[in-house]
Amino acid sequence: MNDTENRKIYILDTNVLVHDPNALQRFDEHDVVIPIVVLEEMDKIKKGLDELARNVRDASRQLDELSAECEDLSKGCLLPGGGRLYFEMSTIESLKLLPDSLARSGGDNRIIAVSLAMQKQYPDRHVILVSKDINLRIKSRALGLRTEDYRSDRVISDLSILPSGKLRLEEADWTAMAEDMEVGEHDHGNLYIVTWPDEMDLPFINSFVVLPGDREVAVQCTQIDEGRRVHLCDITSYRSERHAIWGIKAKNLEQNMAMNLLMNADLDLVAMLGLAGSGKTLLALACGLHQTLDMGLYEKILVTRATVPMGQDIGFLPGTEREKLEPWMGAITDNLSILLGDEAQNIGDILGQHKIEIAALSFARGRTFTKTWLIVDEAQNLTPHQMKTIVTRMGEDSKILLLGNNAQIDTPYLTAHTNGLTQATMAFAGWEHAGHIALKASERSRLAARAVEVL
Repeated sequence: MNDTENRKIYILDTNVLVHDPNALQRFDEHDVVIPIVVLEEMDKIKKGLDELARNVRDASRQLDELSAECEDLSKGCLLPGGGRLYFEMSTIESLKLLPDSLARSGGDNRIIAVSLAMQKQYPDRHVILVSKDINLRIKSRALGLRTEDYRSDRVISDLSILPSGKLRLEEADWTAMAEDMEVGEHDHGNLYIVTWPDEMDLPFINSFVVLPGDREVAVQCTQIDEGRRVHLCDITSYRSERHAIWGIKAKNLEQNMAMNLLMNADLDLVAMLGLAGSGKTLLALACGLHQTLDMGLYEKILVTRATVPMGQDIGFLPGTEREKLEPWMGAITDNLSILLGDEAQNIGDILGQHKIEIAALSFARGRTFTKTWLIVDEAQNLTPHQMKTIVTRMGEDSKILLLGNNAQIDTPYLTAHTNGLTQATMAFAGWEHAGHIALKASERSRLAARAVEVL
């Protein structure tokens, strides 16, 4: 390694390659070091059908291709960004750099030893240990190493810019828009065509605009023409008994927006983010039952969720696939009991009668879901790759609902910035056949609402 070059040296922990098998392409012109212990750890988890094993095999194939093309591994393998990839042994000399309190046999400590050796060998270069393991980063910092979390997989850097699916207009802005407003008719009422101010970001297609005033009135953006001419349409009010869906009324403004997205057959994907008790699952089931059984738009409702750890074989539980998934599907059966009322004596029988299936995401690969209302519950626990896998399974005349709460992520190494739910929300924002809404209020009970605030 040429120590006169002004390039950083990144040392990768195993979990970086497991989390993102394409990580080697993310370090631009800088050099990357993979300790041999990382390859040993990857070898232990490469077998299997779960997501981790697939990622490891993918990363191993890339390492094999890079090393096969390299004539002299001691000089490094050329990376796509211009840097070089090196494999480093944790030699006896490097292990001596560890304090006596750290065991020499642990994989994490051997990675730290390699980092300490690299820092000593190249004092004029920035040596950075990259890991998604918080404790490893803390130990490394305590020993004087620079460390970083792996951030290249972040969809967004600031959660505050994640679209909420709605925006509120100030009185002055709405008054200014009214000066050249055109008013026409629409299926659900009036159509307003206004010129959007230059200083304001344009709304996304299918997002909602809350008009100023004492009474909360929302309209939906359905089209944006040249000259920032925005089409705003009245929406259906599902807050009245007249428009209740399977006995369910919208309890607040956001739920009403969500039901408008769910009942719109032109939308292929709807993402609903919300706190515990905000009504995501109940609304998705109610609208799904109505459009499947009453309207005949879909042939079945398929409910699935990310079992944590997602993708692991569920064979350790006895019974059929549905019976194995029952411990994970309590939220679904609870909401079905509310919707079905007195009919919900035997949920097992009810599922078949109402064309509702429960399936494991582990077996989604290779399937195609046609004329299906697919509910993905707890979608915040999906990786971007898992999200891509499930969304690309959708066939003609199907609709996928992504339900999740970024405050309740249980999958290791996933955050609100990097999970599949956030990625899908950002990727489909503004597409004419997708919608997104963030539900704010908890409507489960006054106790649940208070718990969200204080706990």
